[in-house]
Amino acid sequence: MRTMSGDQVEAAVASCTAALRTAVDRDWEAVDAAGLDWSCRTTALHIAQAVTKYAGQLAARAPHRLPLNLTLPEGTDNAGLLQVIEATGALLAAAVRTAPPGVRAFHPYPFGSADREGFAAMCVTEALLHTHDITRGLGLPYEPPADLAASALAWLFPHVQPGPEPWPTLLWATGRGELPGRAPVTDWNWYNNLVIPTERLVLTGIRPAAADDLRLGGTGGFDWLDGGPYEGTREACSHLMKAYEAGVHRPEFGVFALVRTEDGRAVGGIGFHGAPDDERRVEIGYDLVPGARGNGYATEALRTLTEWALARDDVDTVIATVERDNLPSQHVVSRAGFTRATVEEERTAQDEHDMDAGLLLYLRR
Repeated sequence: MRTMSGDQVEAAVASCTAALRTAVDRDWEAVDAAGLDWSCRTTALHIAQAVTKYAGQLAARAPHRLPLNLTLPEGTDNAGLLQVIEATGALLAAAVRTAPPGVRAFHPYPFGSADREGFAAMCVTEALLHTHDITRGLGLPYEPPADLAASALAWLFPHVQPGPEPWPTLLWATGRGELPGRAPVTDWNWYNNLVIPTERLVLTGIRPAAADDLRLGGTGGFDWLDGGPYEGTREACSHLMKAYEAGVHRPEFGVFALVRTEDGRAVGGIGFHGAPDDERRVEIGYDLVPGARGNGYATEALRTLTEWALARDDVDTVIATVERDNLPSQHVVSRAGFTRATVEEERTAQDEHDMDAGLLLYLRR
């Protein structure tokens, strides 16, 4: 699995400062960073300011934006500014390393929070991209380590189809370059993963970096009960990776791990079979590790994620299909508010949506 930790934070900051240190004697205030309305110096300060905020938010586990801001004493030269970037990177690296798994803090885009890997990935992305902007403005060469760009893409850009090389792909995805065969990007955002709390669980969105590990037999970074996950979750992650590699993955309609709030153990998986279709229908599936069954977790997760989907403007119907002899799963969908489809609806699903004739169709609207 492509990792995202304090090590990557330190590596990104080191890449940034090594590139900029070659031009500390230049007047950074007199030159604009490429593609920005900021000077090179303001852009370098922005890196330090952003990383300071990330470190503070994560260290405080703040559920709202903290009033943090970094200013420089008058007379701070470029070399001093680079030292500040190194210091703020060290603070964030320490915050990432000491934050327990699953801890989240406020970040506005796009779902209102980020975990320790998300804050690390945002730092890496800020450092790499803005170093690119500054070095282009100053006329300096710059290309960061490919593994840092690849990790940033896998953790923060799940909607971006991987390209032949990670650094040009990251530049293209953020409106800073071109890729053959792809239209220019004029508006972009990164994606921290979506988490949805239930009474006893946190449905935690699985990123491509973790999904790739899970489909190959790893843990995806989760602490699984009974050495899980169950095979259905691994298969769902395989489908997620196929969609990601094809450039059609929508992270909010991906796969979620069911993480127990009482102990942080992952007990199952739940997710969608893709984005809503033209009829505003979306299919949902789930599984639990054997040791977690019989506790109502599947019903709780299914009810919560279904209600989340139906509250959206692009979903009218949530579908679940269940094997005819799987009575426990039929009870789960019924308790979660689904009703058995009519014979005509099942026939239509078989004829028009390739539903297996051996499955029962359940709907919730």
